Amino acid sequence: MKKTKPAFVTALAAACVGGLISQQTLAVEDANFRFDSTADLYAVCAVKADAAEFPVANQACRAFIEASVQYHDQISKRKKLNRLICYPTTATIEEGRDAFVTWAKDHAGDKKLMAEQPVVGLVRALAAKYPCKG
Repeated sequence: MKKTKPAFVTALAAACVGGLISQQTLAVEDANFRFDSTADLYAVCAVKADAAEFPVANQACRAFIEASVQYHDQISKRKKLNRLICYPTTATIEEGRDAFVTWAKDHAGDKKLMAEQPVVGLVRALAAKYPCKG
């Protein structure tokens, strides 16, 4: 077995400690991304593109929207329930995010709406943007 050189061990230890510190820093920042209310979802989805937390916030927002819409689509289809959101096949997640952020900004003063579960606020916003006819 080859003997490990002390310089290599020191460098490896420093890299591991640096990685742990950076992960803990991210975890502290990411802990603020909560989805307890519509207001929380709005705070995450409205992060500006030039903000340091934008990459994580953007992915969290997009994932929430995509998962919520997929669930809506599957439940509506499988249970033969009326759809709440009737978006065109060309609609994108980004358009959904924009619709939600606009709706939430317009309703930010309504404490009751902003305190609802985030999926309820999202569906309200998307239903306003993409209403079902009939």
